[in-house]
Amino acid sequence: MSIEAVTRDMNIAVLQTGRSPDDLRAKHGDYDDMCKALLGLEPSEATTFAILDGEFPTAPEAFDLLLITGSRHGVYEGHDWIAPLENLVVDAFNRGQRMVGICFGHQLIARALGGQVEKSEKGFGVGVMDYTLVRQDGSEADVSLCAWHQDQIITPPEHARIIAQSEFCPVAGLQYADTAISFQAHPEFSRDYVRDLIDLRTPSMLDEAFSAASLATLVSSTDTSLIQDELAAFLR
Repeated sequence: MSIEAVTRDMNIAVLQTGRSPDDLRAKHGDYDDMCKALLGLEPSEATTFAILDGEFPTAPEAFDLLLITGSRHGVYEGHDWIAPLENLVVDAFNRGQRMVGICFGHQLIARALGGQVEKSEKGFGVGVMDYTLVRQDGSEADVSLCAWHQDQIITPPEHARIIAQSEFCPVAGLQYADTAISFQAHPEFSRDYVRDLIDLRTPSMLDEAFSAASLATLVSSTDTSLIQDELAAFLR
């Protein structure tokens, strides 16, 4: 069953914790709409809450699924919206509400449920990166996905199962029984968006040699459709 077939009748909240850069938004869209597309949805088919602006759902329990987006912020930075979001995650988890986390969302769910997140000594992971994925049926698959992060989950929560990993990122995907699933990579990002983001962030954030190496990875295709299939299997 396709992701569209699974999500079309669900009441979904996208909890937006970051925005695409102003210079790229008109061309590529914002993070909430990228995540909606990952779920096979049009922008109007899920409700966005701008968490980073303090906009929270008044009745989060009314939604069938909560998706937490990526962000330029770190989960440990202490912004005034992070602790309430962690509380929301704990409450949702305790009532068995479905959640999906992407990058920052992956880390935030883990931290809220007892894991540890740090800025990795390995530095940035940018471009198309390779992972080993444990699928919902228990089989393994090699997947390539767009990535952009420096923070990593160092210690996952005790009750989480690692479902994606690489040498660079040992905790690249987590699943919490049938309640939550999360990924460190950005399956919602296109290679064109990552290419433009690298250009925008060089040399202010990334040095030219690293950027050149990251750009070179973008010739590889990505397996977003496989992640969509896994999300569909999980949400069924």
